[in-house]
Amino acid sequence: MRNLEEVRRDIFEIDEKILKLYQKRRQLSEEAAGSLSSGKKIFDFQQVESFDFTDAKVVFQGVEGAYSQQALLEFCGSGTKSFHVDSWRDAMEAIAKGEADYAVLPIENSSAGIVSENFDLLVEYDHCIIGEQIIKTNHCLIGVKDAVLAEITDVYSHPQALMQCSRYLETHGDWEKHSMKNTAGSAKKVKEDAEKSKAAIASKITADIYDLKILAEGIENNSSNSTRFIIVTAKKAFRREAGRLGICFELPHKSGSLYQALSHLIYNNLNMTKIESRPIQGRTWEYRFFIDLEGNLASGAVQNALNGLKEGTEGLKILGNY
Repeated sequence: MRNLEEVRRDIFEIDEKILKLYQKRRQLSEEAAGSLSSGKKIFDFQQVESFDFTDAKVVFQGVEGAYSQQALLEFCGSGTKSFHVDSWRDAMEAIAKGEADYAVLPIENSSAGIVSENFDLLVEYDHCIIGEQIIKTNHCLIGVKDAVLAEITDVYSHPQALMQCSRYLETHGDWEKHSMKNTAGSAKKVKEDAEKSKAAIASKITADIYDLKILAEGIENNSSNSTRFIIVTAKKAFRREAGRLGICFELPHKSGSLYQALSHLIYNNLNMTKIESRPIQGRTWEYRFFIDLEGNLASGAVQNALNGLKEGTEGLKILGNY
């Protein structure tokens, strides 16, 4: 049996060979990146200094007072023209039909995780992420003006909001919990039903909009709970200073395929900040991967990595640079 020093020497020699091969591969990737200027683009985005929302129409899902509306106002400005629709799909359709220029969608929550439906919609629609807005979630239990906590029997809210307030709800185990499309819609229902026994979990601003009473404030499990919203559009554009890139792709159903895909990020020195997987509809036990990484589409390293990914993956799609 060989001694440890001999084995280590062989490992070092193999590592040296691997490094040289990856250096050669990077050179080839740079040549492939050169083909971008000759029309063989793997992306076709326009670089802009900023986005102007002065005359834009922006759509959000829900009703007046939704967290999505708050994200819209903070990102686009208080004077932005906006309207609301019933579902996230409706918001994406509004862009596709030219009824809206931008849409605001929740993509993940720091406590409840990703909004999986919106990941799937990003693949289905040929829209582009151009920005994000993080909103701190401050859930309140709200009821009609003459409601009292001791008389509540039914609570309405979005499933994620109910999950985010699970500890508080456990202390009231006799309450019946009802899922709604959004938090603001649950407040609207409580207002319309006008029953003292019904309450909603929604934001403080929603209580003001619908003239409701706050029965308890800050009832979320995590006081630092936040939701990340994305702003999407049909325009293929990115800001010159964009530093976050979203991509997705499918992989051959074989050993090592994910490792090989991620190697393109490693050897181009790109920092991956997030990875998620979603089942591919109609293909049992196969998955689509969603990745966020730091970088700009104008960067040579990013272009090299994307060229490598295009060769080794299926259905590579750039979701946006923002």
